[in-house]
Amino acid sequence: MTTLDELNAAAPGRFVELLDGVFEHSPWVAERAAAARPFTSREDLHAALCAVVDAADYGEQLALIRAHPLGALITYGAGGLTANLIPFILDSAASPLGTLKAHVARANPQWRDFDPAIEALVVFQGVESYITPSWYAAKREHGKVVPTWNYATVQARGSMRAIEGRDWLAEQIAALTARNEGARAEPWSVSDAPEAFVAAQIKGIVGIEIAISRIEGKWKVSQNRPVADREGVIAGLLDEGEADAEAMAELVARFGPKT
Repeated sequence: MTTLDELNAAAPGRFVELLDGVFEHSPWVAERAAAARPFTSREDLHAALCAVVDAADYGEQLALIRAHPLGALITYGAGGLTANLIPFILDSAASPLGTLKAHVARANPQWRDFDPAIEALVVFQGVESYITPSWYAAKREHGKVVPTWNYATVQARGSMRAIEGRDWLAEQIAALTARNEGARAEPWSVSDAPEAFVAAQIKGIVGIEIAISRIEGKWKVSQNRPVADREGVIAGLLDEGEADAEAMAELVARFGPKT
């Protein structure tokens, strides 16, 4: 068993190797925690590792929600489970962990048929990619490899409430529009449409607000593979020449140890 003295004295690369198995073989955790040495106890080491995960996860989770705002809203009510894909706005200042805001058509039964005593779940799917074992150096070395799928995802839970107030709805659709139109050369805004038309549209929707009580993310991006295999995955993804594959290659590089 590796001693605390050995961990404190190890070079950064060796420190990462010694803690290879932590947090589902996520070497970036040990890499970032190395700066907190020396550790006075194993509890101190564990706290440092957890602090890295907590600090990194929260910011990266919020970034994924903003980059992929179309979430699967899942609620439970008298009719059982209900799921709908809905675009959300994240208001990070509205509650300690942030608040998700959206709207649904008034004809959508989900805003009525949900149990407010049971937390809603929203799943945000980031980039994902099939990973062929043909990219692994291990395939050429011994052939004991299989395909897998890489992905990044965030799950947010919290109490949900339905909102019918016109002012709240007008603010939400304006924010949602600005978030998605802002980067365009000639952005469309809600005020471009006739006021009476917008007012009629607002009557046909209901707001959804979820103050996040728990947020969890998972980045499955080849952290468990040796360096040579990860390098092969990055090269293979980049050769695909697609935006999602390039984004996944960046995640594989970012979440692996620096060499």
